[in-house]
Amino acid sequence: MSKEILINSDPQEKRVAIVGDGLLLEFHIERPQDRTIVGNIYKGRIEAVMPSIGAAFVDIGLPKNGFLYLSEIESAYESIEAPRQTPIKEVKKGQEVLVQVVKESFGTKGPRLSTQIGLAGRYLVIMPLEKQGGISRRIEDEPERRRLRDIFKKLKLPDPVGFIVRTAASGRSEQELIRDAQFLYKLWKRLEKIAQEKKAPALVYEEYDLALRAIRDSFTEDVTKLIVDSKPEFYRIQHFMRTFLSYLCKKVELYRGDDLFGAKDVEKQINRIFESHVYLKSKAYLIIEPTEGLVVIDVNSGGFKKKVNQEDMAFKVNAEAAVEIARQLVLRDLGGIIVIDFIDMEHESHRRELLNILKNSLSGDRAKYDILGISKFGIVEMTRERIHKTVQMLSFHPCPYCKGKGKLRSPQTLGIFALKELKRYLKGKTLKQASLTLAPPVIDEILKDKEALRAIEHKYRIKINLISNPIAHLEDIKIA
Repeated sequence: MSKEILINSDPQEKRVAIVGDGLLLEFHIERPQDRTIVGNIYKGRIEAVMPSIGAAFVDIGLPKNGFLYLSEIESAYESIEAPRQTPIKEVKKGQEVLVQVVKESFGTKGPRLSTQIGLAGRYLVIMPLEKQGGISRRIEDEPERRRLRDIFKKLKLPDPVGFIVRTAASGRSEQELIRDAQFLYKLWKRLEKIAQEKKAPALVYEEYDLALRAIRDSFTEDVTKLIVDSKPEFYRIQHFMRTFLSYLCKKVELYRGDDLFGAKDVEKQINRIFESHVYLKSKAYLIIEPTEGLVVIDVNSGGFKKKVNQEDMAFKVNAEAAVEIARQLVLRDLGGIIVIDFIDMEHESHRRELLNILKNSLSGDRAKYDILGISKFGIVEMTRERIHKTVQMLSFHPCPYCKGKGKLRSPQTLGIFALKELKRYLKGKTLKQASLTLAPPVIDEILKDKEALRAIEHKYRIKINLISNPIAHLEDIKIA
């Protein structure tokens, strides 16, 4: 697969698209006012302790206090200068604690915080307050896991800290991994000193912006090019690359045209992210409906040509859909509870194979997920971690016309409703005439049955003037 990272940088926003063989695999937006705080480290002050919900609210200097589970404070600092285990019963208002943001604010909820500090490098994540480490589960080759364990047994640092070995570490040399570990350790010691000097609430460490996060997390050796369309951003990326990924510097290119995403045929694919229907090559399609409580994905055979029997048709459509669903979950950054309604299949072997296809397709997803299984009705229940605000959250706001319903009343329904509103308006009044101004489709529906209008005129002894307003919203009703 020919894989490219495309970075479009404007003063108003940065956009990153990861494309494989011309197909959009990932898309992210970041705007100055919506810059993510996930990964930021703060020296916070406990504002309230709520034993009833097992949590504390922590002031980190933002408009909304952060939410921190009391169980995590056991491993936090009582004071930044003197780290020690703090029993829950000693947690009190005014206490200082070092925390990291692990989830953005959503709605009325403040950011989710953790005392389990982690700093990500290219190949490793340092856990400075933990003594134990681990290796990514996605590194499945056992000899490679043993090699990585042996490297870290030989690592000598002044203080014991824990490291998590990221998937990108697979196959990297001992020198590269030790260099990454030493860099992260020095970074932590610098942040520890900053934390000691600052008074809570204060920002201690700010996570990389979107462009640098994409490079750190996604610029692997299978990426053929990284193309950026801004000269200042190009030079900033080059400087970052020389420091951390010098061997990949030659793959970074400056795009000198006017429309990078248009030239790469990415803009059209981005626009399709916001559509509820996703069409597959077989002419089957998905319907993706995020709701307040969960995400529902429905698989439909659509225009699939049924040259095979019902069972084989269902399996072929479902298999194609599973691959696309995994892609859409990443593209749209759909999280929380996800219910997938596949086409019913009778054979247990088909259901097992379909579940394996879905799991394999999700194997490259960096978000944490858990799949419960597949029922005999073809229903898959899963959860997926959502850390950042979705592209849809950043790009859309609720419709002021439908108020989030996603639907408008039909012209026929509105015609009936408009006449009822007219009767309410006329009750108790003595008028010679009145005007009813409506959108043209609603006028057309009323004129299909003129008797209802005539009955109102006769009852109230009034002349009703119907006025068609082509620029009126469908649900607008004006009576005068």
